[in-house]
Amino acid sequence: MENNNKDNRWYLIVSFKKLDIEDREIFQKYIGQYEFGTYEYSFLTLYFWRKMLNVEFTIIDDALIVKKNELQKGSYFIQPIGYKEETLKNIIDKLRELKASDSSFKNLFRDIELPFLYKLMDIYKDSVCFCEDVDNFDYIYNASDLIALKGKKFHGKKNHYNQFVGSYNYEIKDISEPGVIKDCIDFAQFWYDNRLEDDVQLEYELEGIKEVLPQYEVLGIKCMAVYVDGKIAGFTIGEKVNSNMAIIHVEKGDFSYNGIYAFINKTFAERYLSDVKCINRQEDLGHKGLRKAKMSYNPVKLERKFIVDII
Repeated sequence: MENNNKDNRWYLIVSFKKLDIEDREIFQKYIGQYEFGTYEYSFLTLYFWRKMLNVEFTIIDDALIVKKNELQKGSYFIQPIGYKEETLKNIIDKLRELKASDSSFKNLFRDIELPFLYKLMDIYKDSVCFCEDVDNFDYIYNASDLIALKGKKFHGKKNHYNQFVGSYNYEIKDISEPGVIKDCIDFAQFWYDNRLEDDVQLEYELEGIKEVLPQYEVLGIKCMAVYVDGKIAGFTIGEKVNSNMAIIHVEKGDFSYNGIYAFINKTFAERYLSDVKCINRQEDLGHKGLRKAKMSYNPVKLERKFIVDII
C-alpha cells in the first residue's frame, strides 16, 4: 500500500521551469520533429508571450510538456510534443493527475490541434469533452497570394499597395542594418503610446518586441523596417518555421501613410517568405475589426484550435 501511495503522488515532485532564451535548444529538439499548423507551438511565440502566459515546461516520459496560466483562463497544458505513441496514454494520465492536484486549472488542454484531438478520442472515447475555440482560430494564407495580390478578390489590397508605392519616397531595411533595431523599438513605443484602445496584451506585446529584437539571430527572426523620407514608418517581425509555414508575429505601421499595411504585408512576404507555402497571421481574438482585416486578405483556411477535458 505504501508503494502504491508513493506512485500515486509522483506529481508532487514534478518541477516546471519558467521558459527562458537558453531553453530554445531543448525546444527545438522536440518541436523540430513536429509540423504544427498553429502558431502556438513555435518557440518564438512561447518566448515572446512567456510573461503574459506564465509559460513553464517540464519533460515527462521523454515528451515536452508546456503549461500556461492566463488571466481568466487559468492554468492549462498545450499538447505534449515529441511523445512516443506507446507512451501517450501514460503521459495524458499523468497530466490529468497534475490538473486534479492544482486548483488553478480550469481546463486540461487548450490550443489543441485537430489531429491530436483525434488521438485523444481514440484513447479516451466518450470521456473526451471538447469545444472549438473560435476566437483563437489561426488565419492561414497562401504565400503566393499575398505576394501576387492577383484577381478581383485582392483588387483593393493591390490599390492600397500601389497608392503607397506611388506616393512616398520609401526605403526598405533589414534588421541586420545599423540602427534598425533601435528604430523598430522606438516605433513600437510610439505605436503603443498612440494606441486607440487600452489592452493589457498590448503592454506585453511591447515588452516582447523590446526583448526579442536584440536577440534576432538566436531566435531566427526575420524583420523588415519601412522608412519614408528617412523616418521609420512601420516594421514587421516574422519567422520561417519550416518549408511549409511562416508566422507573422508583429506588424506595425503608421496610418498617416496611406497603404502602409498593404505595402508591409506584400513586401515582407515577397522578400522574406517567397519559399514557403503558407503564412500564418495568427488569430483575431474575437475582435470584429481584426477579424474583418484578416478576412480581407482571403485566407485559404482557418486553423482550428480546441479546448479539451477528459472526464
